[in-house]
Amino acid sequence: MKKDVKNNSAAGEKESFLWHHVSEEEKEKIREGAKRIMDDFGKALEKIDSGGDFVFVEREVFVREEGNALKNDSDFKKIMFENAPKKNKHSILAEKGGWI
Repeated sequence: MKKDVKNNSAAGEKESFLWHHVSEEEKEKIREGAKRIMDDFGKALEKIDSGGDFVFVEREVFVREEGNALKNDSDFKKIMFENAPKKNKHSILAEKGGWI
C-alpha cells in the first residue's frame, strides 16, 4: 500500500493523510465546527432537569476520620514518585505555584 507523503523541506516534516499543515480556511471551518458542537451541547444541557436549583448529597458520614499522619507508609513515596513528571533521586521537582 503506497502512502501519499509530501516532504516539507522548510520544516523538515512529512505531510500525509493523517497530518498536514492546516490552512486558514481549514482553521476557520474547525472553529465553526467546534462552536457548533459547544452550542449544541449547551442546548442539550439546558433540557436536562436537575430537580431544582440546589443539588444535595445525603450521607451518613460527612467527614472522614482522622488517621495517624505520622504513620510510615512505605508505598506512599513510591507511588508519589511514579506519578511525578519531574524528579531526581530524592525529590519531586516542581515549579513554585505552577499548579495554580
